[in-house]
Amino acid sequence: MSEEPQNPLLSIAGLPAWNAIRPEHVEPAVRSVLSELDEALGELEASLEATLAASGQPGWQDVVEPLERLGDRLERPWSAIRHLMGVRNSEPLREAHQAVQAEVVAFGLRVGQSAVIHRALGQLRSGAAWEGLDPAQQRIVDALLRDAEHAGVGLEGAARERFNAIQAELAQLGTGFTNHVLDATKAFSLTLRDPAEVEGLPDSARELAAQAARDAGEADASAEKGPWRISLDLPSFRPFLDNAERRDLREQLYRAYVLRASTGELDNGPLIEKILALRTEMARLLGYESYAALSLSSKMAPDVAAVEALLERLRDASIDAARAELEDLAAFARSHPTRAQTEPLALWDVSFWAERLREDRYAYSEEELRPWFPLPVVLEGLFELAERLFAVRVEAADGEAPVWHDDVRFFRVRDESGEQVASFYLDAYSRPGEKNGGAWMDDCLGRSGLLSGEEGGPRLPVAHVVCNQAPPVGGKPSCMSFMEVQTLFHEFGHALQHMLTRVDYGLASGIRNVEWDAVELASQFMENWCYQRDTVNRISAHVDSGEPLPDALFAKLEAARTYRAGSDMLRQLYFAFTDLALHTRADSRSEEGSAVESAFDIQQRVAERTTVLPPLPEDRFLCSFSHIFAGGYAAGYYSYKWAEVLSADAFGAFEEVGLADAAAVRETGRRYRDTVLALGGSVHPMDVFEEFRGRAPSPDALLRHAGLVEASA
Repeated sequence: MSEEPQNPLLSIAGLPAWNAIRPEHVEPAVRSVLSELDEALGELEASLEATLAASGQPGWQDVVEPLERLGDRLERPWSAIRHLMGVRNSEPLREAHQAVQAEVVAFGLRVGQSAVIHRALGQLRSGAAWEGLDPAQQRIVDALLRDAEHAGVGLEGAARERFNAIQAELAQLGTGFTNHVLDATKAFSLTLRDPAEVEGLPDSARELAAQAARDAGEADASAEKGPWRISLDLPSFRPFLDNAERRDLREQLYRAYVLRASTGELDNGPLIEKILALRTEMARLLGYESYAALSLSSKMAPDVAAVEALLERLRDASIDAARAELEDLAAFARSHPTRAQTEPLALWDVSFWAERLREDRYAYSEEELRPWFPLPVVLEGLFELAERLFAVRVEAADGEAPVWHDDVRFFRVRDESGEQVASFYLDAYSRPGEKNGGAWMDDCLGRSGLLSGEEGGPRLPVAHVVCNQAPPVGGKPSCMSFMEVQTLFHEFGHALQHMLTRVDYGLASGIRNVEWDAVELASQFMENWCYQRDTVNRISAHVDSGEPLPDALFAKLEAARTYRAGSDMLRQLYFAFTDLALHTRADSRSEEGSAVESAFDIQQRVAERTTVLPPLPEDRFLCSFSHIFAGGYAAGYYSYKWAEVLSADAFGAFEEVGLADAAAVRETGRRYRDTVLALGGSVHPMDVFEEFRGRAPSPDALLRHAGLVEASA
């Protein structure tokens, strides 16, 4: 173990040494830990064999606690490596990750497929010790038994060998998919030199485009004179599509975006077909008719039919509204007094005209709101909200923990008594080329009573909050679009559930062991506060004047909340229905091995019922749909809508007591903290919700918030 002081990935104490981790540390660290765990697993299996032979009655400490220790020892270095793959991606890191990924997968399968561990868990489940376990412990044991079955513990011989090969290949394909999307996004750019080409772009977008041009070697680039570099990175792509007057350039950018990672060496099309075929084969090896059936067996939704019923109800409530919205938009474009569009609306026109109609109808634009939401002000208001609702205080602790980039911030979270209960990192800004797009929360460390902290007591949770907004330019702080504000609230909601857990069992604390389709409850719940006047007062201060968002502008923002709600709802349903259709399709291959119905055929078929402006025939958005092909949302994208029903209904509890009643809101917030945020995966999410709300969830609040109540009647 002489290597340990030199290799930061081998440390088991404190926070990761992010500033010291290098790609060359990956292989020796992972292989050292795997060697250590291989020996520990052998000892555990031998011990359990002896216990089973002697008494047949293993206890919690004999089987579950050792499993938590084993999992955590591997997760510490491996989660750090995965995190860096998302935020500091590089070719050397990719190579190191790929070199050991199969070995990590193989060890996980060895644990999951251990017959003696499975037998010991079964004996614990059926033996006398079962009644002595509390409900959280019982739920963990049930989950471990289910996970072992999903890991192929019941397979033998050739079936097990094939299952293991599938797992290894799927891990490799998922990593390749992500890398292709990152590389394809990085590979495209549009350098514009004529001011007419950027007509309509707001100042913030021009400044960002000029900064990108300077970074690419155009030393004299300026926001006023150019050149301007436009990319497929969302902080660049979105404002261009929303505001650029040049329709031909919008089309060029749109086509590039929906064709990302679909050609040449970066083509994810073949990977998609392999992933889907392997998932189907894996599910059938485990006795399920489809991958969707396998996926839902561990989720809150009871089955595929229940999911489809909810999605169909939401589709019925939104399809007519979406059609009317498109007709409204087309009529507005045709009749615009200064820039009327005679051509039929195309996909690259929709967001442009939607912004113009928003400006006309509500007299504001998304870009107009940016100066009112500087990131430092938004953070301060967000933290004040958490203190009012949940009685926790967030304190900046920059410089007190190593970080992976100079822009990353570190915060500590304290309870009413001032005691630290958690901490988190915030990585807010886009970094094209090394950082994955989108936004996410992930756990760095989970709360655990077994794995005590340095000063005794349970190990405290640590979260990563990652966003991709525009970085500061021109000496001013990053000013956020309202959508970016909502995204930050969303990810912080995830982090709160991870950080405010009171469960000391590491296998069920925070977001761990929470059914995937309930995980978005805590995140989407927080978004509702972005439309609450008192909260907006606290998260807004004009970057120049310091004044909060004016009442008149807030009234417009509130009135526009349901603007194009049918279209927005239908877009998410399109993704969710497509995901389910891909993962429930019949055997996708003929006897000759060719695809009977390709993934892109299925996408187009689903689009016929879930879009009002069909995708391009050559659309390949699936090639960058990382959520389902490289993330955790395979046969689970519906979770956003499933959980949105829960989150809207949960916020309804605050509306019912009166949002202006500070005492009632505080009391309701404490109840929410003590249930949804505190109980983690120790209780089934339906029971958690009913304990908070006092009844089963209803979609009525979601449809009401979206202004779709009449359409659903």
